[in-house]
Amino acid sequence: MTAAPGPVGPVVVKLGGSVITRKREVERVRPKILRRLAEEIGALVDPPMVLLHGAGSFGHPGARKFGLSKPPEAGASSARRGRGAAIVSGEVRRLHLAVLRELIRAGASPWSIPISNLARNREGRLVTLDANPFRAALVGGLLPVSFGDVVPDEAWGWSILSADTIAVTLARELGARRVLFVSDVPGILAAKTGGRAEVIPEVTDAAIEGLRRVGSGPDVTGGIRGKAEAMRTIAEGGVDAGLISGLKDGELSRALRGEFVYGSWAHARPRAADGRHGN
Repeated sequence: MTAAPGPVGPVVVKLGGSVITRKREVERVRPKILRRLAEEIGALVDPPMVLLHGAGSFGHPGARKFGLSKPPEAGASSARRGRGAAIVSGEVRRLHLAVLRELIRAGASPWSIPISNLARNREGRLVTLDANPFRAALVGGLLPVSFGDVVPDEAWGWSILSADTIAVTLARELGARRVLFVSDVPGILAAKTGGRAEVIPEVTDAAIEGLRRVGSGPDVTGGIRGKAEAMRTIAEGGVDAGLISGLKDGELSRALRGEFVYGSWAHARPRAADGRHGN
């Protein structure tokens, strides 16, 4: 009996803000790393891809300053929150333009899809996202590129929608074959118990419980635990999700070709012949 075919949709790649920017410095790109990653992406002929990126030092400080990842404080000015949304929106678009420039330089055909007009939150949680512009770009042979951003929030006015959450939704809506989170670390690191922290090879519920929600940098999107939770959600939907290093030459290229490179992985549940998950 032949095996059931696997997912045939795009690979969804999320470039973390930690790997393409210097998160402890204001609006600082890591130009050599960004260029190399763009070249690895530009060299891909098949399969199709959707690219997302984080905000890093271009968005997190402002989002924290204006409290965009939290409910508005009692009596807080909605105008101030709105101005914060406008400032952070401008910041992340400056990084987005830098990403687009490098992709074009590398020979890719990126198609910018700002998420702020396509998504809506309620109390900081995504309630709707229109994936049709991503489908249209893929059909047209383009590389859809989007990013974590500030979006309208039905309860709070404005709030953050992380690229990790976008990845979860697009993996489901586009029938992704694989999701790759590219970071400045070789995987999800277990809590230190003496000596060097070890990479967690398989992302399980038990492993997630031992993680902090936010790391040491200025992160407003859940940190490494939020990423691990996103990976588990993706895997529960039948898609492999891996967190790999973007600092090693060729790692992203290998993962794009379908290899299981070193890192942390949340493996999909087996698919039955009718497309449903096996027990």
